[in-house]
Amino acid sequence: MSTVARPTPPQSPAAPHILDNAAWAALTGPHAHLAERVGRAARYPLDVSPFTALADPADPRAWDDLAALVGPGTVTPVTGAKSAPQGWETVQHGQGVQLVDTALRAEPAPEAVRLGPDDVPEILDLIALTEPGPFLPRTVELGTYLGIRHRGRLIALAGERLRPPGWTEISAVCTAPDHRGKGLATRLVRAIAAGIRERGDTPFLHASATNTGAIRLYESIGFTLRRRSEFLLVRTPGAQQEQTA
Repeated sequence: MSTVARPTPPQSPAAPHILDNAAWAALTGPHAHLAERVGRAARYPLDVSPFTALADPADPRAWDDLAALVGPGTVTPVTGAKSAPQGWETVQHGQGVQLVDTALRAEPAPEAVRLGPDDVPEILDLIALTEPGPFLPRTVELGTYLGIRHRGRLIALAGERLRPPGWTEISAVCTAPDHRGKGLATRLVRAIAAGIRERGDTPFLHASATNTGAIRLYESIGFTLRRRSEFLLVRTPGAQQEQTA
């Protein structure tokens, strides 16, 4: 008896991974208490983090909400978007990578000290010297920050930034130039990761696609490339543009 082949039912698209829009997931999740939000757009306070996020970067309504949130003629970063709508100026377009912990050996660093608000001036000096990425006066409120000191001077740093549910980003990894090559950054990354795992989260991190040295280091200690990402620095439509639109 012959059988009639039945058509294969259409496959539904896979649901987006929470890390595909990590900033939005953080601002509407564990960091919601810090979020400034208008509808489908959110951001951190300007002295905490430069991150802004859209519920769906493909939704024009989210961009309208972002314009209302930050104001006309304002330069702001946007993650997860490949381009900005008409009327927005793209100031900078960059590419990055997102790596996740798959085989990292996480362990405490006995020499590491917890850093807090009183340490911010010294942290900002180290950030200015090493340029690992933006760090602002209240960035320490995002999570745990650990440092290593030598003769009282802060020489290495790492901490937590974005916190989508179930995940925590490791960020601000840096070492003073005269103390590099001693494995300080790796020890701090492992220590921060140990704390992240203790609360049941999985560590991940971001790096500029051009920072091949950092990417190689992270891969060598147990991180795996998950995806390539894009970020935009855009200027919202100005008041005059809004009136003539």
